[in-house]
Amino acid sequence: MPKFKTIEEAYCSCEANGHFKVREAVSKEQIKTMAHISGIFLESAQDLMKVIDKKSPKWSVVYTLHYDAIRELAEIIVLFDDKKIANHQCLFAYLCKNHSDLDLDWNFFEKIRTKRNGLDYYGNLITYEDWKEAELQAKLYLNVLKKAVEEKIQKL
Repeated sequence: MPKFKTIEEAYCSCEANGHFKVREAVSKEQIKTMAHISGIFLESAQDLMKVIDKKSPKWSVVYTLHYDAIRELAEIIVLFDDKKIANHQCLFAYLCKNHSDLDLDWNFFEKIRTKRNGLDYYGNLITYEDWKEAELQAKLYLNVLKKAVEEKIQKL
């Protein structure tokens, strides 16, 4: 696995490589749909968590659904800045740098992104223990991001 970049390294690399693209404003309906999809990811994860054993490989799905919910909300916030970002690392670097008011930790995003990439690209299953290690902060960030999105939607 690649080594973690600092927020400064990631942001500068993303900027230098043109990964922060200007995008025309999106409709309120598109943003609401994206927020709804994030909620569906969470609801699906919660349903699955009720029925799986701690030894199940399905914790990979629970982790990924939470990750996707976080990513979807992050993308909405970035859309309000009229940006489209090429990859997840750049998305989270942009979010942390340009929305410091949300008090988000870059290292947490790198941890969950690389864990999820380990599953997608290297076949590394995510365990119940992996999920428990990320759960509290993931839920906290989901609440912070949901609140920020709701506030932005109300201003549309």
